[in-house]
Amino acid sequence: MEKIKQNPIIKKIGFNRIVLCCVLLLMYVLFSVTCNNFAGLPRILSALNYAYFLGFLSLGVTFVIATGGIDFSIGPVMFCSALISGFCLTHYGMPVLLSLLISILVGIIFGCFNGYLVAYWSVPPFIVSMASMNIAKGVASVFTKTQSVSWPQGTTAEGWFRKLVKMGDFPVGLVIFLAVAVICSIILNKTRAGRYILSLGSNKEAVRLSGVNVKKWEMLSYIICGTLVGIAAIFYVAAYTTVQPGYGDQYNNEAIAGCVMGGTSMAGGLASIGGTVIGVFIIALLQEGILALGFTKDYQLIITGIIVIVAVYADVVARRRKN
Repeated sequence: MEKIKQNPIIKKIGFNRIVLCCVLLLMYVLFSVTCNNFAGLPRILSALNYAYFLGFLSLGVTFVIATGGIDFSIGPVMFCSALISGFCLTHYGMPVLLSLLISILVGIIFGCFNGYLVAYWSVPPFIVSMASMNIAKGVASVFTKTQSVSWPQGTTAEGWFRKLVKMGDFPVGLVIFLAVAVICSIILNKTRAGRYILSLGSNKEAVRLSGVNVKKWEMLSYIICGTLVGIAAIFYVAAYTTVQPGYGDQYNNEAIAGCVMGGTSMAGGLASIGGTVIGVFIIALLQEGILALGFTKDYQLIITGIIVIVAVYADVVARRRKN
């Protein structure tokens, strides 16, 4: 096994990514054999619709986990962004483009809020994200007066934003998502900001003693996460129509599962954007396959929870061997 891992080609691609791709392919084959019409284009597009917004959530939380932190507010913040921006569109008559920008702005505000409390006030990330999760739900409910918000259909002039997901049968969203993933990979692996973010997860105190402003870079990871959560809200409303207050929690574990499954260590210091992308596709395909088999989403929650435990345990074992 070690000889295979040391192969130059496999080493460059990443052994973990190759394994994940094989798992993804195997899942697709199994679901295609056991479910009628699963191999058809409608099922694939449906799975991709789910993968887009979940993917942006996973990309965002990858930066936070890379610092050794965590953010359980990403799902509710996504819904808060979609609700506030949608309410501005439907009740205040704001242009669609401005409403979409408001969605990103709301995500950035929550990212700044979380990052400032964690970095400058030294509040544990777990506590901050839990508090932020409740605040996001409350703000969305108060702003919309506990009303659900329905975004314009694609058949209307205002529904042009739905083309961000697909034009006809062409998955435009896939192109955008992969392009953003490449940008995130460059930021994390090729820039000073990314190196500092990863270094914080490896040894925060050593980075601080070397003269680096660790607070600034730690806060930046949460701002990046908030920005991507705001973008996730846009792709959620572009794929689906109605957004209801009080929801979003269910997507936290799925986003984190995709991230951790892809090779990002919960202890920080190690992250893989490419692995996160593949992990998200696995979660999305799993969700579509379970529904195609006639089971409820509850079964996916069980399987996702098991995936998180297995992925974290594998990371713990790998770190022990390394040490």
